Amino acid sequence: MKKTERYIYPAIFTYADGQEIAVDFPDLGAATSGLNEDDALLSARELLGCVLFGLEEDGEEIPVATPLSDIKVDENERAILVDVYMPSIRMAQINRSVNRTVTLPAWLNAIALEHNVNFSQILQDALKAQLHLG
Repeated sequence: MKKTERYIYPAIFTYADGQEIAVDFPDLGAATSGLNEDDALLSARELLGCVLFGLEEDGEEIPVATPLSDIKVDENERAILVDVYMPSIRMAQINRSVNRTVTLPAWLNAIALEHNVNFSQILQDALKAQLHLG
């Protein structure tokens, strides 16, 4: 099944003096905020990508976006369309780092620390070699 490349959802930006701009996605039950409009839009895109990626991964139904013209706003609110390009979001999730705890002798750890060894890089290199990933 081909996954959707781009999603576009309405978001409501709420403005209040002395506060961050609140951003709500009424179709998704998700909200974020930003210091200014640029920051709010970036936060909205990031949240939109995370929410939709999670729904895709869980095999849940993706809600239909409400048409912008159907969104009702108060005087201190503005409705805008926010888009997210999912291939970028999916690739970022594939390449994200995870933490692993490893055990090694204290003497080896001490010598490695003296030599400023990057444990993560060595482990990655060793795993790639072990798994013949080049």
